[in-house]
Amino acid sequence: MLVVDVLAGGVRGGTAIMFAALGETLAERAGVVNLGTEGCMLVGAFGGYAVAAETGSPWLGLLAGALAGALLGLVHAAAVLWRGADQFATGLTLMFLGLGLTSLFGAAYVGSPAPGFDPVPVPVLGDLPIVGEILFRHDPVTYLSFAVAPLLWFLLGRTRTGLLVRTAGERADVLHAHGHSPALVRAAAVVAGAGLAGLGGAQLSTAYAHAWFEGMTAGRGFIAVALVIFAAWRPLWVMAGSYLFGAALAVAPALQARGQALNQFALDALPFVITLVILAILGRRTLRAAPEELRRVFAR
Repeated sequence: MLVVDVLAGGVRGGTAIMFAALGETLAERAGVVNLGTEGCMLVGAFGGYAVAAETGSPWLGLLAGALAGALLGLVHAAAVLWRGADQFATGLTLMFLGLGLTSLFGAAYVGSPAPGFDPVPVPVLGDLPIVGEILFRHDPVTYLSFAVAPLLWFLLGRTRTGLLVRTAGERADVLHAHGHSPALVRAAAVVAGAGLAGLGGAQLSTAYAHAWFEGMTAGRGFIAVALVIFAAWRPLWVMAGSYLFGAALAVAPALQARGQALNQFALDALPFVITLVILAILGRRTLRAAPEELRRVFAR
């Protein structure tokens, strides 16, 4: 059934976007925009695939992808928070840095085999009609992603750590008054968020595509950044939006499998058209929900 295939593909294809968007949500709730999310996903995809190929362990590859993304996020945090660099310019520079590094060192791994994550149906649940195929016949990393959005929601809304992150994004002077460093809190949020983006990239190469090739994220990092805005910085909305865009990405292969002769370029552009339409509809209304420090960044 076409609808089931698209929805199941939305979960598979949306997982990488969700990891990256949740990471960006964490960073932006602390008051920092990271337009280098695309670069963090790229180094995560390459790092995950390369380490899996060299060690034979996709789990080590997954960890390496997260660490690679976190390292690139650390560069962004250092430039923005301690050197006063412009957040947008630094993020775009990191995106090109990630593209350049992965193109340089990743050439040797194009076409090389590496162990990855195969689908593992959940017993009983995977046999359910429709729901089982959509939700419970995926790889282990996708199952892991089901818990990340609720955990981030709980972290931000119900823990002291989340309170520090939200205060850094709303009223940094309050952190100063209570003896905390806003820069350190923001740096931790940016690095952790970039690590999640790297994890998304690693999922893309080791579980979704089972391959590495240059520029394989294909704009997913930018979709993730846009998704955070129109999800109003809410992790559970980010999760739902990620599956929506994953479904948009899944339309093309689902139609091709059924022999439908549609313009491939139009289908490839569909996720980005949806992004632009939603942003145009929401306009400034969504930005009113942005953290105070983030609104200052946008205003500048």
